[in-house]
Amino acid sequence: MDTHRIIGQIARIREQTHMLIEDQLRTRQIEGIVPAHGSVLAFLFGQTEPVPIKSVVEAVGRVKSTVTGMVKTLERHGYIRRFQSPEDQRMVYIALTGKGRALQPDFETISQALLAQVYGDMPPEDQESLVQLLGKVERNLQNGSLPA
Repeated sequence: MDTHRIIGQIARIREQTHMLIEDQLRTRQIEGIVPAHGSVLAFLFGQTEPVPIKSVVEAVGRVKSTVTGMVKTLERHGYIRRFQSPEDQRMVYIALTGKGRALQPDFETISQALLAQVYGDMPPEDQESLVQLLGKVERNLQNGSLPA
């Protein structure tokens, strides 16, 4: 096995999963959502109260500017609302709208179908090992930059 091809392999997996998700969104006539929004929506589905954007950034592990862009898009399409804290005008909170909350059943169905496709007949212990190893790869990449 050629272990030097991992980055290309990860890129192909990402591309294929995005195509499957986009196809499901089109089939369900869900507009304004792209696969990158999934982590933000998943976090918000678990919340019962508005949350600071900072909490979303921490939960999804993306940089603030990326999350802010996703939030603006989701707001523009009516899935979430943003507002400033009455106590501290520097704090911006977000919450799902009714339209956003209504996405949850489709989101869960698509997620379950995607995971079933990704793992196929892979035994649960292999699934766990894969997730652990990918976590290690992610941590390795977060720990520094390439030598000059």
